Amino acid sequence: MQINEIHLSRKRVDLPKDYKPTENESYMNPQQLEFFRKKLLDWKNELLNESRQTIDHLSEENWQEPDLNDRASLETDTTLELRTRDRYRKLLDKIDGALEKVDTGEYGYCEETGDEIGVKRLEARPIAALTIEAQERHENYERLHSEDED
Repeated sequence: MQINEIHLSRKRVDLPKDYKPTENESYMNPQQLEFFRKKLLDWKNELLNESRQTIDHLSEENWQEPDLNDRASLETDTTLELRTRDRYRKLLDKIDGALEKVDTGEYGYCEETGDEIGVKRLEARPIAALTIEAQERHENYERLHSEDED
């Protein structure tokens, strides 16, 4: 696996307000790493805030709805909200893993091949751990094996 040597000794970088990583820069230079670190932290904070709002909402909810239809609707809404928060929990684990990779200099490199994942892919999906090609191979493999089980 490739490790960004520059990153291992780097300190936090002040980014210009309008900084966007480009393909023309050296890959995973200190500015790019800081950009993605901030992007991941902002995303994490957003998910945590939404989770806190869910907890507040659920603690304030009147669970003693006298009308059965209202109670059923409340339970359905609550179930959907809790499922969403469970997805958030899993996503938070992936964000923490990506942040750890930023700290070790491994961020931006495919876990399977060691190749560069690419700035555009990481901007679209900052927790991407595989190149598009490796991801497609992985999905095809899973699809083939799930069809075998049917």
